Amino acid sequence: MKNYHLAKEGNAWSLKPEGGSRSVVHAATKTDAIGQTRAYMQHHPGSVKIHKENGQIQEERTYPRSADPKHTKG
Repeated sequence: MKNYHLAKEGNAWSLKPEGGSRSVVHAATKTDAIGQTRAYMQHHPGSVKIHKENGQIQEERTYPRSADPKHTKG
């Protein structure tokens, strides 16, 4: 499964494959970036780590949801 990171770069948010330098999603706000990421991930299964503005990981999402290895509630 491919890993991606959604993080702030300068004044914008971008989604990049782990280890990659080129963004596949670029948006002015985090909300817009998450929306674009959902659309992109429909055709590119993988795991997305969403970062806070300070760089810390806020949450991780798996696309499609059925591929999530965690089978617990919450």
